[in-house]
Amino acid sequence: MRRVVVTGLGTINSVGNNVEESFNAVVEGVCGIDTITLFDASEYPVQIAGEVKDFDPSTVMDKKEVKKADRFIQLGIKAANEAMKDAKFIDDENKRVDESIAERFGIVSASGIGGLSTIEKNSIVCETKGPKKISPFFIPSSLVNMLGGFISIEHGLKGPSLSHVTACAASTHALADGVKTIMTGGADRILVVGAESAICGAGVGGFAAMKALAVRNEEPKKASRPFDTDRNGFVMGEGAGALVLETLESAQQRGAKIYAEVIGFGESGDANHITAPVIEGPLRAMKAAVAMAKSLTNEDIKIDYINAHGTSTPVGDVNETAAIKQLFDGKENCPPVSSTKGQIGHCLGAAGAIEAIFAIKALNEGVIPPTINLDNPDEKCDLDYVPFKGRKAELNIVMSNNFGFGGTNASVIFRKI
Repeated sequence: MRRVVVTGLGTINSVGNNVEESFNAVVEGVCGIDTITLFDASEYPVQIAGEVKDFDPSTVMDKKEVKKADRFIQLGIKAANEAMKDAKFIDDENKRVDESIAERFGIVSASGIGGLSTIEKNSIVCETKGPKKISPFFIPSSLVNMLGGFISIEHGLKGPSLSHVTACAASTHALADGVKTIMTGGADRILVVGAESAICGAGVGGFAAMKALAVRNEEPKKASRPFDTDRNGFVMGEGAGALVLETLESAQQRGAKIYAEVIGFGESGDANHITAPVIEGPLRAMKAAVAMAKSLTNEDIKIDYINAHGTSTPVGDVNETAAIKQLFDGKENCPPVSSTKGQIGHCLGAAGAIEAIFAIKALNEGVIPPTINLDNPDEKCDLDYVPFKGRKAELNIVMSNNFGFGGTNASVIFRKI
């Protein structure tokens, strides 16, 4: 089985427009959640979100192409460009990979919802102005797989082009799929991209109708509070994350910077309820990731940190805590755990890619990002959540968790190399 490593990272989210800016912000506990500006939310019960700031899509794609791509695609292109440059496969002059590697270079993209704002806009146009006024770019702008389509065209990636739409686990599943593809010989390199931008009337209104969102409009910075007694739902975020995967042999041959090796992943389904989580599904995903890591390394696995799914929902945080305690046979054996959703909100289908980047950066920098707003820890959430401030730590192996509606779960494990 071929070993797979991470050699490029890219992200854009509510606290930063690149990896360094974003990671430094989450470590410092900076919160990017504020009053919504992307649409007029004044009549909505929820008026806050983690929006990307100061982003001009024309800086990452041709101005003529901007109108053809929903915002989630634009954000994904931004993150992908950073990751590909970071891995030294492209530069400012050459945006397409060398033809000699193009056919073995694939992409796996992911989004939980895709072009929801484009769907909303064109539905209104159809209703008010008639079908002849619908944009010809409506469908290609809103399809989830067009995230990978736009990026593969931009960079000349001719290998497998795959896509995942598994709610909030989507980009962790995409990461796992990319690793599988390389391990089994389907490609030598894979660009994994998760992107989401569903902060629009339909998105906010829909999640609010489910009572899934935090209602704390007067205190947006305090709204997302994973594991805290006063949490009452998640806060929507937007953004994108991208990771370049390749074989260890390839990375070593070209002298690439290696951030981490992917040594395990696990996937499971709850088979229980469309929105209510259970303990067993996440636990099985984490167990599968650990079992794979042990099999691949022929070693006992000591996980030093977990970037939790930790959405700030009443049931989800308790269930994830219980699953982690079962995984490690008791609270006293658990490593530090934190959720960065207090800082950036819940980026839905992009969460897995962004949070994997934060976990990998923690591994490389030797600092664990904190869980902010943990003023009154829930008695059922009794692990070390690294409250308020980032913590220096010697990290060798880290895990990242993501779970989604429909009872879909994913965990991934990275090792320093």
